[in-house]
Amino acid sequence: MRKSILAGLVGVASSIALSFPSAAHADCGEVSITEMNWASSQIITEVSKFLMEQGYGCSVEKVPSATTTSVASLAENGEPDIVTELWLNSTGAVYAKLEAEGKVTRLADVFDPGGVEGWWIPTYLAEAHPELTTVKGILANPKLVGGRFNNCPDGWGCRIVNDNLIKALDMRGTVDIFDHGSGETLATSIAAAYENKEPWFGYYWGPTAVLGKYKMTKVTIGNIDMAAHKGNQEKENAKPAVSDFPPAPVLTVATAALAKREPEVAALMGKVSFEIGLLSSLLAWQEKNSASAEEAAVYFLTTQSDVWSAWVNDDARAKLSAFIK
Repeated sequence: MRKSILAGLVGVASSIALSFPSAAHADCGEVSITEMNWASSQIITEVSKFLMEQGYGCSVEKVPSATTTSVASLAENGEPDIVTELWLNSTGAVYAKLEAEGKVTRLADVFDPGGVEGWWIPTYLAEAHPELTTVKGILANPKLVGGRFNNCPDGWGCRIVNDNLIKALDMRGTVDIFDHGSGETLATSIAAAYENKEPWFGYYWGPTAVLGKYKMTKVTIGNIDMAAHKGNQEKENAKPAVSDFPPAPVLTVATAALAKREPEVAALMGKVSFEIGLLSSLLAWQEKNSASAEEAAVYFLTTQSDVWSAWVNDDARAKLSAFIK
């Protein structure tokens, strides 16, 4: 069944690509867009790439990236043109400076109503030990969470924030800090804990298939202190302080040069916004079917025409609607 579904999707994708052999460069030039190293951003990038290429005639280059590296590249090189799923809470002062200088512009809140991030334990653990729903309770009972904190991979913005929080809370020596090498191993650690109903404690974010599939309870780190959180986004922070993660604005941003050069593309990307529940469902479909980001994007495009058709302009909608019903 899975092979049949995915073969059909790949067939649709191939027929779409062949429908407009002369479309590339017809209306739009070259556009670069980030391909972050996690699933939701990869799907958003594939959907956006497809709409730009087949609806607007762009030639789109995907640039492998991560939160901190994408902002650093914008600051140093003025590229890529478009950054998708930029978690504003994890970008520190660098992005704010770029925006203040007029070098980049925010196009859209790519998540509706926004993202969630923080420290979590499995709900079955919270139900058995309610005291573990606060960091204070966890540090008083580290064995109940397995004596380990599951940290973000290096290069992620959350790694900087977590490392500062760990220092501010003086966690080292009370719990083992396990720095994951990838998002995949971080997700697998939750799945493995759930399979055996074992303790787990660490960072995660949503929307994700993981939080859609496994019931997790958010741990209270402390009050939200925006000044402290801003400081915790800085890698060289001599005095980190305790703050919970505030609600996360998650953006699509573009360089000022792109907005001037390709205003229609900027207008498109200013409308690309995924409702959290829909995106979580899409991520769950991808995981269940072991699908690639491209296959998940085609699944979205072929099943959610009412959503994406509201994003594109009239000319692009006419092109795309001719073969995507």
